Amino acid sequence: CGINEIIIVVGYLKEAFDYLIDKYGVKLIYNPEFAEKNNFVSLYYALDYLKSSYILMADNWIEESIFNTWEVDSWFCCPYYEGQTAEWGVTTNSLGRITKIQIGGEDTRAIVGPAFFSAEFSMKFAELVRKHYETPGTDDDYWEHILKENLSFLPPMYMNEQSVTNVHEFETFEELRQFDKSYERDIENATLKKIANTFEITEDLIHGIKPLKAGITNFSFLFYIKDQGYVFRTPGIGTEKLINRKQEKAAYDAVRPLGVTDEVIAFDPDSGTKISKFYEDVHIVNADNTDELAEAARLVKIVHQSGATIDYSFDIEWMIDYYRSLADELDAIRFSDFDETSAKMRILLEMRNRLGIEAVLCHGDFANTNVLIFPDGSGKLIDWEYSGMADPIMDISMFSIYSIMERPQIERFLRIYVGGEPTRDELRRLYLYVALGGFLWCIWAEYKQAGGQEFGEYPMQMYRYAKDYYRILLEEGYFDV
Repeated sequence: CGINEIIIVVGYLKEAFDYLIDKYGVKLIYNPEFAEKNNFVSLYYALDYLKSSYILMADNWIEESIFNTWEVDSWFCCPYYEGQTAEWGVTTNSLGRITKIQIGGEDTRAIVGPAFFSAEFSMKFAELVRKHYETPGTDDDYWEHILKENLSFLPPMYMNEQSVTNVHEFETFEELRQFDKSYERDIENATLKKIANTFEITEDLIHGIKPLKAGITNFSFLFYIKDQGYVFRTPGIGTEKLINRKQEKAAYDAVRPLGVTDEVIAFDPDSGTKISKFYEDVHIVNADNTDELAEAARLVKIVHQSGATIDYSFDIEWMIDYYRSLADELDAIRFSDFDETSAKMRILLEMRNRLGIEAVLCHGDFANTNVLIFPDGSGKLIDWEYSGMADPIMDISMFSIYSIMERPQIERFLRIYVGGEPTRDELRRLYLYVALGGFLWCIWAEYKQAGGQEFGEYPMQMYRYAKDYYRILLEEGYFDV
């Protein structure tokens, strides 16, 4: 069709595309922002090559070629969708020019698949892409957002009528399996094999596969067997340095008889992979809801008072020192007064050691995101990655700082937990662990950021807890242990 130059913008698994240079003479362009920004940025990095060009997405499959030796006008491939669709529907004039793009629609043609840009269109569109790149708040945009918002300012773009049986879009593994049945039985994927072996089924019975929002520690996806959903959790990159999976499994085993946690189907302490039951119609605790806070406190108190033990501790001093060593290797900590603050935390650790509190089994990562609330108001505690023997008030402090609570809210949550007015000693321990917890998770976040994971203002929020609650302990006379 007269195509003599092929440019491929790569990011994830970029090395896998290198062979195409030798086989087809393509040019690869690396998008260094592929993990943080959406696909308009891939187009941004290829703007120098944008002229009379076809624009193709990586998730399309085309049965019969829709390309031509000669192209007169710019166009966008538009298959027809019967019934409701989440695709971006189009409105055209009598000549077939696209005059409006709306997200979703019914019985409509929609922009899916390749597009063709004329040289004139490319020149104007490139200007818009550059401007969009420099505009705050656009990181999640597709290149089609720019088209949608600027149709009236751009040279005409026409609808290229196609069929959904000719142009396919695969956004999920499930859609691919529906199209190509060879993916149902065995695709030599270790994860699906593990699921099939766990449930003693064939892989074609695993369906409804859907990625869940990535956590800050792990990656998970949802899948179904018959009508029951399950979550497959796999550890994130580098978590083997931060989390002892044998410790996590020991905690799950210890609390299982208490009925407070999610149902774990399989747990591999060597790899850290876990399969657990998926609960429909649940939500995480709303830290402003008194009833939900009370349920969270009730659940964790059951654990604290159960007498259950494991051979691991949530040793906050050891964790601070260990995370500090990891962060120092990467020169990750950017707070100018960090050494001064670190010296203050040493004073707090000495205070903690003088308290002599009997350790009980604690969740360790007791956060509102790790407490599921069911429609009847009951709850479940999930994700026991940081669990260990520790001071029970530590869990209350951790929940408070994870929820970014102010002091009145923090003290209110302690009152809910103890069932009345706390003692001076309980308040001392509360403030102590707010400070130490803030310091710990600040270091943790700084280390993770140095590895490429962005946490926004979280490190600063945690650092403020460390400094502010040290000052509270000092100024209000809590050092008299």
